[in-house]
Amino acid sequence: MDISTVFGMLLALGLLYWSMALGGDMMLFVDMPSIYMVVGGTIGTTFVMFRGSDLKQLGKVIMRSVMFQLPSPGEEIERIISYANMARKEGLLALEAKLQEVNDRFFAKGVQLVIDGFSADTVREIMDLELNWIHARHSLGKKMLESMAGMAPAFGMIGTLVGLVQMLANLSDPSAIGSGMAVALLTTFYGAVIANVLCIPLAAKLDVRAKQEGLLRELMIEGLVAIQSGEKPQLIKEKLKGFLPPAERELVAK
Repeated sequence: MDISTVFGMLLALGLLYWSMALGGDMMLFVDMPSIYMVVGGTIGTTFVMFRGSDLKQLGKVIMRSVMFQLPSPGEEIERIISYANMARKEGLLALEAKLQEVNDRFFAKGVQLVIDGFSADTVREIMDLELNWIHARHSLGKKMLESMAGMAPAFGMIGTLVGLVQMLANLSDPSAIGSGMAVALLTTFYGAVIANVLCIPLAAKLDVRAKQEGLLRELMIEGLVAIQSGEKPQLIKEKLKGFLPPAERELVAK
């Protein structure tokens, strides 16, 4: 689990709740017409902009960014070097015994291509296509969240206008003024919370994770291609250390 994402989200929502609770009755911030307007409008326009199949993948992409912790590049380098040593001593077919230990489908596919005897260029070509698909998936998820971040405040503003119209149309009825003001103010509040506490941070997280995962996948591709090419493990290590910051390179060297 990515602790920083969960902690940050809980901290933001917790402090927001605490701040509202200090002001009195929490039910003051609950208005169902406002929720329907902002949430329903945001979801509805998102369905207009994207395909239903894409929206089904959004939850999986978000959960993967929150729940799944990427391995460190240093760990991947050590694993690749161990595979390179095995392949050099026992041959590429010996790597088949290691496939049961691989939980990463991307890496497992690359290892299988190496075992099957495809050329280094073919392995790189196939894995690059897989990497492009990963980039496209992350990019689509980020775009959907950014679109929702734009729509939520927009519907908050629409709700504000609706509430003001209701209020101005019933100035003679004091009981209607309160409900109109509630809709006017709370829709803006809901739109701002959805955009700034949920959608924008998650979109930024997806962007960061996409770059981290992309770098890790490129490291894997380089390592697998080097194994298929029969390069020496020490040479592979030196090549892959180029993906690491200087401080981490020293740790891998030790």
